[in-house]
Amino acid sequence: MISEVIAVFDIGKTNKKFLLFDRDHNIVLNEEVRFTEVYDEDGFLSEDISRIESWQRDCILNVIKDDRYHISAINFTTYGASLIYLDHNGKRLTPLYNYLKPLPENILNGFYEKYGGIDEFMRNTASPSLGMLNSGMQILWLKKAKPDIFNHIKYVLHLPQYLSYLLTRQVVSEYTSIGCHTALWDFDNHSYHKWTSDEGIILPSPIASDSSFPSRTLPLKIKVGIGIHDSSSSLVPFLLYSKKKFILISTGTWCVCMNPFNSEPLTIDELRQDILCYLGIRQQPVKSSRVFLGRFHDIIVEKICRYFNVEYDDIKKIRLDYSIIKSLCNSSKNNVFFIKRNSIWFVNEEANIEEFKSITEAYHRLIIDLVEIVIATMHLVLPKDDQTEDIYITGGFANNKIFVKLLSDYLPEKEVYISEVENATALGAALLVGSSSGISRSLTNLRLNRIK
Repeated sequence: MISEVIAVFDIGKTNKKFLLFDRDHNIVLNEEVRFTEVYDEDGFLSEDISRIESWQRDCILNVIKDDRYHISAINFTTYGASLIYLDHNGKRLTPLYNYLKPLPENILNGFYEKYGGIDEFMRNTASPSLGMLNSGMQILWLKKAKPDIFNHIKYVLHLPQYLSYLLTRQVVSEYTSIGCHTALWDFDNHSYHKWTSDEGIILPSPIASDSSFPSRTLPLKIKVGIGIHDSSSSLVPFLLYSKKKFILISTGTWCVCMNPFNSEPLTIDELRQDILCYLGIRQQPVKSSRVFLGRFHDIIVEKICRYFNVEYDDIKKIRLDYSIIKSLCNSSKNNVFFIKRNSIWFVNEEANIEEFKSITEAYHRLIIDLVEIVIATMHLVLPKDDQTEDIYITGGFANNKIFVKLLSDYLPEKEVYISEVENATALGAALLVGSSSGISRSLTNLRLNRIK
């Protein structure tokens, strides 16, 4: 029996996934690859976009040839701050520049002052100043540092829309891609920021996230979505399923707290606390805050293991002990392992592991500290008249029973759920292209477990 499927390319900075979803949103194929980075013309590491292009086409053609599947639609979700530049013939002009590439200081000389100063510019574009992680600044850099390339540019596309373009030849932008810390979008006027036209930068008009076009470069006519930014895509299943106001706590190396129901304008003070807004699929600001949760956890766990001379697997065996929690919380010390400087959390290098009697005690203290940081981070995106009812936890820390139980204990007024949905980001992209056209069934179950 042939299975009707939706294909999704989920492009992370490290891992690249190709997934097939059936009509009931079950994953029937999940392939994951990594590509070795290559050097750009300046000697800085960048994605091997040529490998991604050929891999994408091979994946699709292989499924077309596979008599087990019939591809009804294709969509894409990728990390942000990823731009592709095309010439008048639609050919790629540059590598996929790395957003970690340093932005020369002189590029921004006088720029912010022209648009009301850096604070006003950040507020207006709903993002802290993040170098080339603000992808608009990458365009500005290209214009000033590499005019010979810039002068040949006809189209600028974010990566999800470029991957779609390869199949459809449609040049479009999409709201979530253009509204994710790009410094390109004017959140006050809901349009491209004035600086883009001042600098002669012409960008495609954004269209709805669930838009699609027929393929033109494949042997079959297949509905092709226009792609979506990964953080916004991870919200989609919950927005389609939940009937209540919620906050999504997406955990991994970074913990991102996203509130799609906070309509309060972003303030300068919030920006200085690393709060930003995404544009959601409904073209609304999604106030978000973040903390380096997974990295913090791993740094301290390494120290604990080294001091007590144990393996990481020993940490995994630790179970929640409320007597230890009570003892630690009754001590005079609050956050032991982390300190806050200028509203940003850092590892406390002076933290002393020796004060703990056992590995169990030290690890409980670590989780208490992390939970308190996450709650503080979450509170940054709550409005004054908070009506949030549900908290959804996804990602790696959803499997940490100590973490989720303590988080629930700290939030007695909320209902805290663990999401068992795997690959929620890819699922979001599949739902957008499938649900809007009737290819997939309505989402009736999200497999959520309430923490009690």
